[in-house]
Amino acid sequence: MNYIIFGGTFDPIHNGHLRIASFAAKKYSAKVIFVPNKSPRWKEPLTDISYRKDMLELALKNVDFSYEISLYEVQKEDDINYSIDTVKYFKEKYPKDNLYFLIGADQVNQFEKWKDAVEISKLVTIIFSSRPGFKLSEENIKAFKMESLDYEESGEVSSSDIRELKSFDLPFEVVNYIEDNKLYFVGKIAKYVTPQRLSHSIQVARLAYKIAVVNNLEEPERYYIAAILHDVGKTSKCDKEDAVVFMKKHYPEYVDLPKFAYHQFIGEYIAKKDFGIKDEEILEAIKFHCTGNSNMKRIGMVVYASDKIEPTRQFDSTWLINSCLKDWYQGFIDTLVDNKKYLLGHAKDITNKLTDACFKQYIGE
Repeated sequence: MNYIIFGGTFDPIHNGHLRIASFAAKKYSAKVIFVPNKSPRWKEPLTDISYRKDMLELALKNVDFSYEISLYEVQKEDDINYSIDTVKYFKEKYPKDNLYFLIGADQVNQFEKWKDAVEISKLVTIIFSSRPGFKLSEENIKAFKMESLDYEESGEVSSSDIRELKSFDLPFEVVNYIEDNKLYFVGKIAKYVTPQRLSHSIQVARLAYKIAVVNNLEEPERYYIAAILHDVGKTSKCDKEDAVVFMKKHYPEYVDLPKFAYHQFIGEYIAKKDFGIKDEEILEAIKFHCTGNSNMKRIGMVVYASDKIEPTRQFDSTWLINSCLKDWYQGFIDTLVDNKKYLLGHAKDITNKLTDACFKQYIGE
């Protein structure tokens, strides 16, 4: 048998981990052993091992390679675990099998600093992946007899970017787990909004993502990011008086709008400043999700519709959801028509320059 030892914090596991594991498993006809770290010397995991283990199990449910999850390192009583100990453990467990030890490009260049690096290289074959534009230490590759996977990620993914909502390249089952347990970016959003508002935002994000996927729209993760952040401006830290001051300072051109619309501008500001969102289409979707606007981008239309019709709204929105799933644009138009009918039927004042422009362009009213 061939086994590949793949260690890491997996905080959280993402599709980059899965892609490289799949590639290595097929190249070496091997079973991949995922070994989550308890407390590595170079970084401290942000979440407890119980969460990380759950996410590993969820992510690996539908993979196309053989695997197992080993809790050897997290169950050890040692404060610090060294890779040499892990390698020896698996060497004793599989004495007659071939063992490979998978590392990233960054570790190739500092492998000589690892404890008992030479012994590790004698017990296992060290295999590594490349990184675009990253210069590898040829000296270390030769000294420790490392083998290249001949695999290079087209787009680098990092767990830290996912935690900060700068990337979203992970299995959706893991996303749902992050939502349900308020981990990472969800926990951060929870600091801005009420539990009820957070629940609504999660539902909007799930629906926007589903609409994007079913309609084969490119980069569905961007729809999710815009939707999960769409109501972050409804923060308890900003009362109506503060909102007026904020609008006069940062969005003076919209200060004449009804105050219920202020949160969409506050939300865009928070997404940009506190969450580091730079994608202009995502920011625009947040900025006009409440009122709509003329010349809306695709993400903005989907988020607008998802916000109005997510399934926990207090009316049966099934037909509108189905319309969006069948054809995202027609679903957006149907939602506009239905929303206008509802607002007028409840004597709501919908007269403002943004909503007027939106209705005029898309439904001719």
